[in-house]
Amino acid sequence: MKNKREQKTTILVVVITAFVTTFTGSALNLSIPDLGRYFGVSAGAVGWLVTAYMLTVAALSVPFGKLADGAGRKRILTVGILIFSASSGAAAFGVSLWMLIALRVVQGVGGAMIFSTNIPVLIGAFSGEERGKILGYSIAATYTGLSAGPVLGGLLNYHLGWRSIFVLTALIGAVALFLAWLRLPADKKNTSRRQPRDIWGNLLYVAMITLTMYGLSELDRGPLPFLVTGVGIGIGVLFVYRQLHTEYPVIQVRMFRKNPAYACANAAALLNYGATFAISYLLSIYLQAVKGYSSQTAGFILIVQPALMALLSPLAGRISDRFSPFWLSSIGMALCAGGLFLFAGIGETTSLFFTFAALVITGIGFAFFSSPNTNAVMSCVEEKDYGVASSILATMRSVGHTLSMVVVTVVVRLYMGEKALEDAGAELLTETMHTAFILFAAACTAGVFISLKRNPSEKQD
Repeated sequence: MKNKREQKTTILVVVITAFVTTFTGSALNLSIPDLGRYFGVSAGAVGWLVTAYMLTVAALSVPFGKLADGAGRKRILTVGILIFSASSGAAAFGVSLWMLIALRVVQGVGGAMIFSTNIPVLIGAFSGEERGKILGYSIAATYTGLSAGPVLGGLLNYHLGWRSIFVLTALIGAVALFLAWLRLPADKKNTSRRQPRDIWGNLLYVAMITLTMYGLSELDRGPLPFLVTGVGIGIGVLFVYRQLHTEYPVIQVRMFRKNPAYACANAAALLNYGATFAISYLLSIYLQAVKGYSSQTAGFILIVQPALMALLSPLAGRISDRFSPFWLSSIGMALCAGGLFLFAGIGETTSLFFTFAALVITGIGFAFFSSPNTNAVMSCVEEKDYGVASSILATMRSVGHTLSMVVVTVVVRLYMGEKALEDAGAELLTETMHTAFILFAAACTAGVFISLKRNPSEKQD
């Protein structure tokens, strides 16, 4: 499909869905204190609004990606937008926290369907020479959603209440649904024989991801999460064994061994997301508890990083069409590592300029990592496997985010025991941050070497 009108529609649908799925989560974070007061529940209970969605997306993205590769990506994407938008609209009328959590699970089902199809739909509409450029648009929309969420979400929550965030999400989703339903080109006819579905493989995958991620996210709550994590890892071993011995696997596990470029690109994504996700969390506390800025001022300072990501991602994607995306993403990873080492040096007397510089470096680094690395991943697989490849990349992001917060939790407990991060003294807080950022910088540095082990000659169009 090379029709210009259809290409523009495809970009618009993908950009809207990439924006709204990230905007909702980042905007909702600003409402968590108000939600706790409104429903009279603890912060831990409200945190399930985030955890339930994250677990659902991570567990179901790959199964839906496999389904979309066979049943049609437009169909799965459209249904996903419908589910996401309808559950958002219903959440605006939530009468209890548990009703909202249940609707966030449903929203996660729609989100998984979107994440597993929007990138394959996008790159399927363009030639291989334009892949990096159009991926840049999608990734820019993702970080526009992340950067707009705290600002717009804060305004909506303050003036109209938390329900308005769900209303806006539903309205934006309705626009995407209209465009996808009526304007997206039909799926290509699949003339190949429909492959049987590996039902047991899908069930093992869902159980593996759900138990492992849940256990990791709750490691600070006693011995049970360690047991849950161990069970999840054990199920993962069974999953890999089954994938190696079934004719129609959910994931071609052998491809990770036979295609080092593909394996390294996914490993680099996991390390990069894991190393950078907690930056805004740690810095938001540092800027308020150590430097004394208001939450509003801290938010405007932190917006620098995602704003640069959104601004530069299309440029980075365009460059990756002309030069090796493998090398570009390695350079981006190195910049992220450099920024993290700078964060490891901030303290009570550090100037705001220094913090800005570190945010700028990591923002540029992530822009030059994400678009080219996504381009590298998708260039390693055939078109028929785009859905699963995109889903695995989305799972790397979710697992990386979880691991990032696990590192923060472990480091905080090591330094401060049960004391809340916000209640620590400035000296203890900065020591805790130094350790966390050194660990993240080390992970990012390891990611640079993993990236450099990739063989650019394995890139395919």
